[in-house]
Amino acid sequence: MNRNKREKEYYSIDVGDSTFMVLKRYQNLRPIGSGAQGIVCSAYDHNLERNVAIKKLSRPFQNQTHAKRAYRELVLMKCVNHKNIIGLLNVFTPQKTLEEFQDVYLVMELMDANLCQVIQMELDHERLSYLLYQMLCGIKHLHSAGIIHRDLKPSNIVVKSDCTLKILDFGLARTAATGLLMTPYVVTRYYRAPEVILGMGYQANVDVWSVGCIMAEMVRGSVLFPGTDHIDQWNKVIEQLGTPSQEFLMKLNQSVRTYVENRPRYAGYSFEKLFPDVLFPADSEHNKLKASQARDLLSKMLVIDASKRISVDEALQHPYINVWYDPTEVEAPPPMITDKQLDEREHTVEEWKELIYKEVLDWEERTKNGVIRGQPASIVTQYSSRRVLISCSAMTLFSFAISL
Repeated sequence: MNRNKREKEYYSIDVGDSTFMVLKRYQNLRPIGSGAQGIVCSAYDHNLERNVAIKKLSRPFQNQTHAKRAYRELVLMKCVNHKNIIGLLNVFTPQKTLEEFQDVYLVMELMDANLCQVIQMELDHERLSYLLYQMLCGIKHLHSAGIIHRDLKPSNIVVKSDCTLKILDFGLARTAATGLLMTPYVVTRYYRAPEVILGMGYQANVDVWSVGCIMAEMVRGSVLFPGTDHIDQWNKVIEQLGTPSQEFLMKLNQSVRTYVENRPRYAGYSFEKLFPDVLFPADSEHNKLKASQARDLLSKMLVIDASKRISVDEALQHPYINVWYDPTEVEAPPPMITDKQLDEREHTVEEWKELIYKEVLDWEERTKNGVIRGQPASIVTQYSSRRVLISCSAMTLFSFAISL
């Protein structure tokens, strides 16, 4: 593209402590969130005539870890297309050459609230079970492409006023796993499975533990295992669920096992004591959902030994969840990940930078008038008649969260 023409397409605007340089099609930018990976604004897209979210990746080339994360996020967002995973609408950079390349902007669907806000509300069984169902559908879709998340948490799960739920990020790269005795506590690990905390091997149901922690928080209104660091995190788990069996301890590497075995032994509490009936909403007449079913699901998800924990497929068939079961959602075609060595790649910062730049240019080449060729005309969720009850009445329920 002609350099002068490209420059005229962009404008600069200060957003909080950051400066966004965005395409002129995006107007009315307002900050809506920030995190380790970047700052997010809402905006109005004049081309698509809809509100969107724009994420500016935070200093993506400051080191290899940030650069790898930026590349992984971009590649996966371009490949994944599922109603319970956030959709990528556009990606751009205002810089004109690889030498100048510094900033990456991702344009995504705009949602109404994150799950942290919803947790503070009183949910009935329909909404609670439907939100969990959608989490599991999104996770299953990622698993079908070989993506195991390992870092699901309420701040990275978003909802719309009609109860639609989407997962925002793609979790930890396999090479980024850290163990109990290795890494300082720098981000929230309240929802990470014991096998991740302890630096063990893991399987797909590592994500089921996280869903169990999130469900527990939705029921209790507070974090179930609020550890202040890795070690305190483990202690919070065993204090409530009990010290695991010797069979489990033998799976740990020697240094971690020595630490765990030297901790006081805990009997733990029953799930009836951890989650008494008083914490749950009244039993549902419409879908026959009950506190006893919800508690049973929690007891199967919050199992320290992953070999004894329920799988994603089993959770989707659980009576508390399967009232929403729709094969088109559960068994959607898996995404085709173009980079088969995505998590194993290791490069210098400059090499990562060139890879990301190529991905941005590839997107631009596939773009015509702001619409991706081949993208479905509509990504609006189509609800079956059995969902009318929840879709209509949820509007007022979630209006509180949206206003926060």
